[in-house]
Amino acid sequence: MSKIALVDDDRNILTSVSMTLEAEGFEVETYNDGQAALDAFNKKMPDMAVFDIKMPRMDGMDLLQRVRQKSKMPVIFLTSKDDEIDEVLGLRMGADDYVKKPFSQRLLVERIRALLRRQEAVAGDVVGETEETKLMTRGSLTMDPLRHAVTWKGMDVSLTVTEFLLLQALAQRPGFVKSRDQLMDVAYDDQVYVDDRTIDSHIKRLRKKMRAVDPDFSAIETLYGIGYRYNEE
Repeated sequence: MSKIALVDDDRNILTSVSMTLEAEGFEVETYNDGQAALDAFNKKMPDMAVFDIKMPRMDGMDLLQRVRQKSKMPVIFLTSKDDEIDEVLGLRMGADDYVKKPFSQRLLVERIRALLRRQEAVAGDVVGETEETKLMTRGSLTMDPLRHAVTWKGMDVSLTVTEFLLLQALAQRPGFVKSRDQLMDVAYDDQVYVDDRTIDSHIKRLRKKMRAVDPDFSAIETLYGIGYRYNEE
């Protein structure tokens, strides 16, 4: 049974969403501010979390930053319909997805299940070796899906589940273009719609992390109006 942490200062959302998730078979922990959640996470991390952005004591952005210092667990942000800047910033900071308020609880459940399935796939909960699970080396890049490990020129790079899957999809076929739609299929279920900006934000975050270990990193190329391509050195 996967454990989901809900962090929101709206008690109505905490109550209704936790009831829905428990009915779907999840174990749920609720917190009404970021500091309370962080205190609990420092003792034991849940399998994934859903954060509101605007909260007292510690907001969702600060909480995400603290969590990413020690964990790659999937995180979904809850945002208001006017929080487009927060959505993009959250994705660049390492959130895996966002859902706009007011939201369909069925949609939230589907996105949670999608991220958990991808986390399991990345962790190697698959029988037998496949293209998605075997060790992959492309020039200076090495990816080990069974350990969720990435190195560039021998230096470790910490990626979220979504970032890992996008990089893996691009690097599997160097020189070939992947459209945003194809990358959406890799990172999300068919039942979950995301717009182009979501993929672009993940790619920007991915590049930033790679350039943190190598300022000259340029292996991911943007083809405007088409998609992205991985160029092997």
